[in-house]
Amino acid sequence: MSTENENMSSEELKNAVQTIKNAILQSQSRAVQMISGAQLSLYFGVGLYVSANSRNGQWGTGAIKTISEQLRRELPGLRGFSEESIKKMRTFAEYWHHYLNRSPSATDLEESSVRAVITYDYFSLSKWSPLATEINREEFLGISFSHHMEILHKTKDINEVLFCIHETVVHQWDKYTLRDVLKAGIPQPEHVAPNNFVQTMTSAKQAMKAIRMFKDEYLLDYINVEDIDAQDEDVDERLVEQRIVHNIKRFIMTLERDFTFVGNQYHLEIYGEEMWSDLLFFNRELNALVAIELKVGKFKPSYLGQLYAYLQVLDDKVRKPHENPSVGIVLCKSANQAYAEYAVRDYNKPMGIATYKTISDMPKEMQKTLPDIEELKKLMDES
Repeated sequence: MSTENENMSSEELKNAVQTIKNAILQSQSRAVQMISGAQLSLYFGVGLYVSANSRNGQWGTGAIKTISEQLRRELPGLRGFSEESIKKMRTFAEYWHHYLNRSPSATDLEESSVRAVITYDYFSLSKWSPLATEINREEFLGISFSHHMEILHKTKDINEVLFCIHETVVHQWDKYTLRDVLKAGIPQPEHVAPNNFVQTMTSAKQAMKAIRMFKDEYLLDYINVEDIDAQDEDVDERLVEQRIVHNIKRFIMTLERDFTFVGNQYHLEIYGEEMWSDLLFFNRELNALVAIELKVGKFKPSYLGQLYAYLQVLDDKVRKPHENPSVGIVLCKSANQAYAEYAVRDYNKPMGIATYKTISDMPKEMQKTLPDIEELKKLMDES
């Protein structure tokens, strides 16, 4: 019997297995992406060909149905080429042709070569249009044709389409989850904070409420950054907290709707371990407690672990039976949004990452357009 593992510690075994497992998963993911990309390219080519020949009346009515039936006779067992599917390929090609493969001199789907032959490597690097600078090629090829059609069925706005593709890749949604998300409504892409709400909340509708509710960035113009020197993060974070609590009405207005302030440095205890949540709110729309963890620096993944512990205790010890699971937000000075999305996705409690700016972060010209802080304070006191 082999005794090769006798000199291997449990930690070494764990690391070795994890390293190999990661390589396998990455390889599988890459293989799936390559298969998906090849299929998308084929469907795009077929769609261009069908569009060029059917839109001008050359084929006549009923041609696509006839073609589909003949294909199934000649290729027994062929899937994905029903009449409806071929029409979807045409829709897919007609939409993306304008963004991905159109040369400046080409007219809309009228090139004779498109009507005569099918090219199935349209999405190779050599043919990917230099005009498509805003389109992430890996993300585009990283979702299935079914995913693409779910998105195009819901919206044709290119910014919303690209946002939905990105979110599908980041959150690894299957077709049915994506469909539920789209039914609940597409939030404005430029204002969405990195989050895991769709995976962790009780319904897609609830998740979309949360996604719309929390912005990616907040302006806290009552914080004097000159008092924050970033030498002692604990002191600086407490200072930010104190400024927010002192201006709690304005902070709630910044959060926008249906927030009630529960308290700051909210005491939590479990198994003799004590912890304090920076800011705790209740939101009527979500019917959930909302814990906000303040950080004066750049986002770090460790902040999510700390917030996760707070949410565990809140749900076990504070949450009422009729309330939804608590939501957590890390509010920090800056964050790499893509990395934040990556870091938060595997947690099983609803959390998001947002950033804040103070008035001194804004351009001087924009600062001049803001109302006077003292006047705002008077208005708040009168309300």
